[in-house]
Amino acid sequence: MSKVVADISVSLDGFVTGPDAGPESGLGRGGEGLHTWALEPDALDQQILEETVYATGVIIMGRRLFDIIDGPQGWNDEMGYGAGLAAQPPVLVVTRTPPDTVRLADRTTFVVDGIESAVAKGIAVADDRDVVIMGGGETVRRAIEAGVVDELRLHLSPILLGAGTPLFDGGTPRGLHQLSLHQLSARASGHATHLTYRFD
Repeated sequence: MSKVVADISVSLDGFVTGPDAGPESGLGRGGEGLHTWALEPDALDQQILEETVYATGVIIMGRRLFDIIDGPQGWNDEMGYGAGLAAQPPVLVVTRTPPDTVRLADRTTFVVDGIESAVAKGIAVADDRDVVIMGGGETVRRAIEAGVVDELRLHLSPILLGAGTPLFDGGTPRGLHQLSLHQLSARASGHATHLTYRFD
């Protein structure tokens, strides 16, 4: 049976992008440092990256993140899901308004009826592999608040961004404290602390 995993890199001060993130500027000022662990991995980072990519059956993301990934500085044949592994699982994009044209059209499906529908569709096509919600922050928050996430994986990067897109906002902790959240593992590499939590 498929497991639904929210998997995202976050700064020490709780941001998943730097300021001014967008299609032309990627993850914003300083945001590239969030993914040093994936782009310049040490042995542990590489192991975690490979484990995650090989277990992934489908990816879910929000429209803002998709616009960055599909943009001119986004994924290509050398760099994609799993960084240099450039894996190509199906992508489900949660959005109210699909774009008219996309560069990554061959593996992208737009879901207009919310995160819960996207997760259900992801499970249907994941072939018992993981359904990975990779961001952005708002999409991860909505999935957690909707109660559709089995595991939360945070890659805590040792940087301070000061501003940007927060992973959690004022509304999310209220939902989290009503859930049972247990830490499964904490693995420290030279670039990040990889944390895994399970929702019961």
